[in-house]
Amino acid sequence: MFSRSHIPACLILLMAWLLTTSCKTEKAAARPAPPPVPVSLAQASQQTVPFHLRMVGTVEASPIVQVKSQVAGELLKVHFTEGQNVKKGDLLFEIDSRPYREALRQAEAAVARDRAQLRQAEAVLARDQAQLKNSEAEAARFGQLAKEGIASRSQADQLGTTAEVGRESVRADQAAIESTRAALETDLAAVDKAKLDISYCSIFSPLSGRTGNLLVNAGNLVKVNGDSPLVVIHQVSPIYVNFNVPEQQLGTVRRLQAQRTLPVRVIAQTDAQRAVSGEVRVVDNTIDPTTGTIRLKAQVQNADGFLWPGQFVNVILNLGTTRNATVVPAEAVQSGQNGDFVYVVKSDQTVEPRVIQAGRALERTMIIEKGIAPGETVVIDGQLRLFPGARIKPVDPRKIEGTKL
Repeated sequence: MFSRSHIPACLILLMAWLLTTSCKTEKAAARPAPPPVPVSLAQASQQTVPFHLRMVGTVEASPIVQVKSQVAGELLKVHFTEGQNVKKGDLLFEIDSRPYREALRQAEAAVARDRAQLRQAEAVLARDQAQLKNSEAEAARFGQLAKEGIASRSQADQLGTTAEVGRESVRADQAAIESTRAALETDLAAVDKAKLDISYCSIFSPLSGRTGNLLVNAGNLVKVNGDSPLVVIHQVSPIYVNFNVPEQQLGTVRRLQAQRTLPVRVIAQTDAQRAVSGEVRVVDNTIDPTTGTIRLKAQVQNADGFLWPGQFVNVILNLGTTRNATVVPAEAVQSGQNGDFVYVVKSDQTVEPRVIQAGRALERTMIIEKGIAPGETVVIDGQLRLFPGARIKPVDPRKIEGTKL
């Protein structure tokens, strides 16, 4: 037999290494493989999808009117309550009209006086014209007689002077008539102004809309077009919705607007189940350099007052459709260090993360510009437990909730 001293040292080392490797192999063989990860799957599909832009907008009244008084006086009565819907032509305020009715009475009296003076001046003119006619005839006859030596020259000259005085009296009468007519026109204008002032004492709504807070109460004195309005009225039907779109879409918006009206859907943030329709009416003429967007204004009928001035709303602008788009559920798209990615299921039921170029987001889906082909299977739920090469087990989405970490 060989003693241990005769065994080479290298052989001892080789035996020790084989024994250690054998133990590790047995331990590795004994470790079980990880169970498959339960996930929910969906297939990427090719569809014709609507080309929608979703933005946040604000509601704006169209128009806003500040109601002011056009006459000064005491505010006698208010015929509406704050926040009330009023129609165009409804009586809103009454101002004390007594001073203006007195001014009307005085102006009408002045008109009556002027008309009487005008009639008197016309009568004087008629009398003087008749006298002038007789004087001119007498002067002509005695002038002829003076030439024939039958009448004296002095008598003829005296009748000529009388005729000239008559002509000057007629011209004076005509001037008096013109003056009286001018005074009559002035007093008639005063009558019209007094009547207009009386009409201004009753203030009517210039449009249909909703009144705001009452800014002047009955009993106060109001000024002509004072600094503060009596009330502010917002027209709420139709109503405007302002929103911004990226400047990259300006060319598309202008091209489509030249062909047809651009429809929008407006959804209140307080009631996502209801939407009202409208159409774009105004595209602003300037791009905001700070945000890189351009402002659009849509008109919505809002007959039932669903939208409110100053309200924030979600706006969906319809720009047509996109054909042959690759679409996946929005839940499949994840964000990573290298950008957006999805977990793609391979034929051996393992997954690989794949970086994609995401396009527009739709209501519950997303367009994929690059990285996914139609027909490929992607993970839409359960991604938190996945890693490259992980095995998966397709399950109903409702059953994943209880298996999440």
